[in-house]
Amino acid sequence: MVRLGIVGAGIMGSNHARVVRSIPQAEVCVVVDPDAEKGQRLADHIDAGYQPRLEALPGQVDAAIIATPTETHAEIAVTLMESGVDVLIEKPIAVTVEEAKDLVAVSQRHERILMIGHVERFNPAVMELRRHVDDLIHIDVRRIGPFTSRIKTDVVLDLMIHDVDLVNALAASELMTISSLTRRVSTGTEDMATSVLTYANRVSATLTASRISHTKQRQVELTQRDNVIVADLLRQQVTIHRLEHAEFVDDQGARYRQSGVIEIPYLEHQGEPLLLELRHFIDCVMKRAQPIVGGQEGLSALATALRIRDEAVRLG
Repeated sequence: MVRLGIVGAGIMGSNHARVVRSIPQAEVCVVVDPDAEKGQRLADHIDAGYQPRLEALPGQVDAAIIATPTETHAEIAVTLMESGVDVLIEKPIAVTVEEAKDLVAVSQRHERILMIGHVERFNPAVMELRRHVDDLIHIDVRRIGPFTSRIKTDVVLDLMIHDVDLVNALAASELMTISSLTRRVSTGTEDMATSVLTYANRVSATLTASRISHTKQRQVELTQRDNVIVADLLRQQVTIHRLEHAEFVDDQGARYRQSGVIEIPYLEHQGEPLLLELRHFIDCVMKRAQPIVGGQEGLSALATALRIRDEAVRLG
């Protein structure tokens, strides 16, 4: 049994607490939040203890989920890892690249599991998509949705960073160039962003993130030499599109026929992405294994996202 602590009793902390209850190998022992009312309410709901201060966690837990504002990630994670606690940090890993590098170094020095909550890696459609990557040419990703006043972070670090991590993993090569456009429409930060990335292996990618749409879309499309693969992350469905060509001769002479073939593969993995993510984290803690999305992957996603935002041409 892995003893877990949850740091942060907000929406994401509550989601983690809900999902952990369905994992037999883990138990939430302590909820930590400086807001006593909010922290105690979540702790009571899941039959866990409550503490207002982080210092209560070491010795009581084996691992912790950090679901606090991004600007607190580095300090909390360093304190816990130096105390012998493995950590899962909600994305993004930190505010700055320097903080992220320090987290990676601390995890290595203290031999702690450091996992970053890029939950889309555990979307069953994404997990299936990666099985079919073959002679990849281009990646197109769209992550759009309606505006919500609850989110204060810019759209690149809030939404697009999910797809930055996915594209980095799918391209599996060194990032070479970035070209981006952003717009500020509803807030004082970027509400829409479009970026083109190129990699050393000549794979290219186009990413669009928006929170000013009237529809919600989460789609990844791979253009490959022999097919086009589309993953709908909301419906958790993958379709493979191929073309078949045929040449034949009849009474009227040579003929040419082109037809499309669509395959819908069965998804090997099923279920809520957050549940699959947390199962993976617990498994890594128990087996002392490297996570799929470790500190280096979180660092890479953050560094790329910051470049997309900070080097962009701003249209408004």
